[in-house]
Amino acid sequence: MSLWFKDKPGIVNVGLASFADSARECGARVTQLEWQPPAEGDREAGMALARLVGAAQVEQANEQAYAAYLNAQPALVGVGVAREAVPGLQGRRIAHAGPPIAWLEMCGPMQGAILGACLLEGWARDLDEAERLARSGGIAFSPCHDHGAVGPMAGVISPSMPVWIVENAVGGARCFSNMNEGLGKVLRFGANGTEVIERLRWMAETLGPALATALQRTGPIELKPLVAQALHMGDEVHNRNAAASGLLLKRLLPALVESGLPGDIVGAAVRFVAGNDHTFLNLSMAACKSMLDAAHGVAGSSMVTAMARNGVRFGIRLSGTGDSWFEADAPQVDGLYFSGYGPGDAAGDLGDSAITETAGLGGFAMAAAPAIVQFVGGTPADAVATTQSMRHITLGRNTAFTLPALNFAGTPAGIDARKVLDTGIPPVINTGIAHKQAGIGQIGAGVTAAPLACFIQAVWALDARLNA
Repeated sequence: MSLWFKDKPGIVNVGLASFADSARECGARVTQLEWQPPAEGDREAGMALARLVGAAQVEQANEQAYAAYLNAQPALVGVGVAREAVPGLQGRRIAHAGPPIAWLEMCGPMQGAILGACLLEGWARDLDEAERLARSGGIAFSPCHDHGAVGPMAGVISPSMPVWIVENAVGGARCFSNMNEGLGKVLRFGANGTEVIERLRWMAETLGPALATALQRTGPIELKPLVAQALHMGDEVHNRNAAASGLLLKRLLPALVESGLPGDIVGAAVRFVAGNDHTFLNLSMAACKSMLDAAHGVAGSSMVTAMARNGVRFGIRLSGTGDSWFEADAPQVDGLYFSGYGPGDAAGDLGDSAITETAGLGGFAMAAAPAIVQFVGGTPADAVATTQSMRHITLGRNTAFTLPALNFAGTPAGIDARKVLDTGIPPVINTGIAHKQAGIGQIGAGVTAAPLACFIQAVWALDARLNA
């Protein structure tokens, strides 16, 4: 007993830090434990969580879903026209980023992108006519995810746009993404001027067919090895895609040169792809969706298979709850702003590109991309710490995507909604920041987190399904 009092007593304090003040004043050694009640203190959600934690059915379902995600083999197999390739995207229908949303609720960049798409499709002669058409209900809107597709920022895909076609070699299911326009005045940020529409028409009439011809010569291009190599070269394939875009061009260039296409078309296509470091972003997103779609629909699984934002609402889907969206207000992004802009200018978190984080890339792989902190803020040590913290809320590590900074450990992957509620650690997302007004474009980049309210709803729904 005397040994207990030989040194100053050590105390571990759980709860309010002020509880330990008196002990410190008396000379005690106090360790403050960072802890908070699960599910933000929501008793009913906590009870639902308790029923799901350790439940044999959930554990087995998660093993199945996670294995399907790991075993998926997405490959770029072609470029097609959206109305021909994408299921359900015919007639006057436009797909958009994030969960479902009506025209009047949409943020400025998404409305601007939709008006531009109306001009591109020839549904309206000018922006005023396009807006009247959108307001009247003359256009149907649906999430890209409902069509097996993804799109960055506003995420708008209309019927005549060219799309990347990604096929999972295990089972043959296909996913799609639009093609990246580059930086500056672009549709995904709501720009819809003449130069934007002309570029989109050139992409549909020239670039898309040229790349389709090249891919007929190359055959399928496996995307997981390409992503893995890019991670070793400093990308995280969400906000930094310089290496991955270069690796893609390296695969396409010989086929373009040997395609027999006119030299001016080949030259223009190569210049466009080579001049856009974000070319691979849209392919990264489609590859991630392909892997996660393989894991979707496993009864009882608490694995997150989609996170998406429309600038107003943030939504998630679970493998075990079908195609239901669980939504909360879209958060603001904490980041670095371009000169002349600040948080008051920003739209809410926007885009389908959080599918990369859902698959264990992007913010979950920031340890691979120390240079990204110059874009989103923080330090290289912060990037490593962010990746490490995501291990607390995931089902495992993806050894196909290894991180040199972590002794080649795999990226944390397979977000478990139960673990998010239990730990209070939200999935982190690094992302661009769009101006709230259409057409101004990107005004910064930073880091945000998925709202815990989405996970509370998802756990309730999963518990209700399993314990009806």
